[in-house]
Amino acid sequence: MGCVHGKCCTRYPSSSDGDSGRRREKRPYKCKHILTQRSLELVPVPSHNFTLQFSVLTQHGYYPDTVERENQDSFCIKTQLQGNPNIHFFGVFDGHGQYGAECSNFVKDRLVERLANDTTLLDDPLKAYNSAFLATNSELHDSEIDDTMSGTTAITVLVVGDTLYVANVGDSRAVIAVKDGDRILAEDLSEDQTPFRKDEYERVKLCGARVLSVDQVEGLKDPNIQNWGDEYSQGGDPPRLWVPDGMYPGTAFTRSVGDSTAEKIGVIAVPEISVVRLTCNHLFFVVASDGVFEFLSSRTVVNMRNMQILGMLVLQLLENPTSFGWIMKIGPMILQSSLYRLKACLIQVLVLRIMK
Repeated sequence: MGCVHGKCCTRYPSSSDGDSGRRREKRPYKCKHILTQRSLELVPVPSHNFTLQFSVLTQHGYYPDTVERENQDSFCIKTQLQGNPNIHFFGVFDGHGQYGAECSNFVKDRLVERLANDTTLLDDPLKAYNSAFLATNSELHDSEIDDTMSGTTAITVLVVGDTLYVANVGDSRAVIAVKDGDRILAEDLSEDQTPFRKDEYERVKLCGARVLSVDQVEGLKDPNIQNWGDEYSQGGDPPRLWVPDGMYPGTAFTRSVGDSTAEKIGVIAVPEISVVRLTCNHLFFVVASDGVFEFLSSRTVVNMRNMQILGMLVLQLLENPTSFGWIMKIGPMILQSSLYRLKACLIQVLVLRIMK
């Protein structure tokens, strides 16, 4: 869930880079958004006789006021973890704050390295996952990267034979397509960790966080009304976390890696892990940053099933949204509006098709 200043709203000034006194010359920006995509790749899982076909799509959003804005998202694909042909790792990391790019790249490298070096990974994947996230968070705090007001969310999938271990920290998401007769259903593999969730709201409140929208913290709305509806109806001004006596950090998520200031008010790096055993009815799964799911529901994403791989579909969809028949099913005006905003977002989409 983004905000007017990215993932973290803060009234603190940016650190000086020694050149703040000079006016930066804006370079010409020749395209509205930049899309890059890796070619389709295949990785077999011989223990259960299926293959994963995957691709990744990256979009650098269009920000008219900051045309040179850095893409803070990153992804990690590591096949044959520990030299085992049946263990594969996929992850999307959505950085935020002044040093968000550095944080997301640090975490994507260290997290998978931790997992690869954990001798207990096959014996206890859940314990290994938890340990890897917490250790990576500590390493980021101790690194040269300033994560005081910067960090990254992480949505990762560890494939071990026919089992998916999905670990989530933050508000990115993984969703899987399931065949049910003539229908294809969307099943979320993770749950967004935001103040919209009652359990997360109560947890951070106990840690001392004030939970208010930007309008509330600025006095434009009643701060005593602690009901913000849901993410899709109130996405423009969601509830955020603030320290008791200041107007920062303003995170719209309740878990992340890094964010040492927000950590003091309950933002933690402990992942929520779900486990799914693959069956013949599982078709593909999508791992993506919230730049996608903020505007398109899990069901809408899974309904984009007429392409060989969803990453290609998203690419074509952004360029020519009216070419898809399913647009009429979810409302042309709503979708067109969502796609217009989607073009402005930094997004990372990993799509994996299960071929048996």
